[in-house]
Amino acid sequence: MTAVLRLLVSGLAQPVVLGVIVFVVAGTVDYWQAWLLVGVFLVSVWTSNVYLLRAHPAALQRRMRGGPGAETRMVQKAVMAGLWLSLLTMLVVSALDHRFGWTHVPAPISLAGNVLVAAGLMAPMLVVIQNNYAGSTVRVEAGQPLASTGLYGLVRHPMYTGNVIMMVGVPLALGSYWGLILVLPGVLVLATRIRDEENLLRAELDGYLEYTQKVRYRLVPGMW
Repeated sequence: MTAVLRLLVSGLAQPVVLGVIVFVVAGTVDYWQAWLLVGVFLVSVWTSNVYLLRAHPAALQRRMRGGPGAETRMVQKAVMAGLWLSLLTMLVVSALDHRFGWTHVPAPISLAGNVLVAAGLMAPMLVVIQNNYAGSTVRVEAGQPLASTGLYGLVRHPMYTGNVIMMVGVPLALGSYWGLILVLPGVLVLATRIRDEENLLRAELDGYLEYTQKVRYRLVPGMW
């Protein structure tokens, strides 16, 4: 499958699957928050992918090789499955919240949630611009340089920071406070992925140990 065709399939499939899950669980299509989230997801993913296809096609190829099946380390296969399960559960709980009216999120907060989602989805593009070797799987490639400036000067894993921002935004965008509970297991899964990834990077990426001593925080500046 060509890169352009894979881009088209990926760019459409992800928001369609998201929308189907949310609308089916919510039991209605009269759900403006969900429609807006699908739109934000579509525009953000397409903007990022189209730019990378034009400017950094090799990096986009790395980004599109993701998921549990693409991982080479068993712990990462389990971690990715857990992350996908956390995101799926978040969508389901948020949609059920809308269906049964458990919580009521003001429209401005839902809109702010969409801003967070867009920021989280666009973050990988900024990361890849600064580190063309940033991919969706945990591996070190031959000749891979150490990225230590820009976003990497703030945290060691800025792409995962974008994931956290997106996870916080999704329940709010869908008008659910209950969905925020699922952010915690999602972050714990990311923390497990980060710890295992850093073991690999210390062993195989030149200069990474010294880098960890310079940039102390892995995911959130001032916290961890």
